[in-house]
Amino acid sequence: MGARPPLHYEEHVIMDERVMDREAELDANFVELEKQFVRRKAYPQFDWVRFDHPTPVNPLRKPLSDCRVALVTTAGVHTKDDPPFNLKSPIGDPSYRQIPGDARLEELRLSHVGYDTKRVSEDKNSVFPLDRLRELAAEGVIGAAAPRHFSFMGYVAETEPLIRQTAPEVAEKLKADGVDLVVLSPA
Repeated sequence: MGARPPLHYEEHVIMDERVMDREAELDANFVELEKQFVRRKAYPQFDWVRFDHPTPVNPLRKPLSDCRVALVTTAGVHTKDDPPFNLKSPIGDPSYRQIPGDARLEELRLSHVGYDTKRVSEDKNSVFPLDRLRELAAEGVIGAAAPRHFSFMGYVAETEPLIRQTAPEVAEKLKADGVDLVVLSPA
């Protein structure tokens, strides 16, 4: 058996288009497959939340070097003294945890049903970049890190309590802390 002759440019383009078409098809199907999976396994009424309008652009009103910056994550981060997120509820857990600004990453815990937290535990900065935020403040890139940060567990099948109550509570706390900018870090 001889080696296969190299593909010509036109063949590469055709193959790339086929791969891209297949990837687009899988992406479109994934949304529906994921919805059906959640309905079958956990929450029969589940549907994706739809947003009909893009979020308006909110430019900074001052230089980044003068901004107070907070972290908000959906990675299920919490302090060792806080209760873990509810991993058994089929509708998820719309609650949040406050993480003190002076928290040490090695003292933080992870509770989440949507990803393997063991790997992230080795480098919590990958989902909750608190050390990086502190470095940016020390270097003068940002004005300061916020006095507290917030964490959610990203699986929330019943979103109404999150949208109507929990998220507005966190937004008010961020405003009260004088936060100018939030870094949103998903798991």
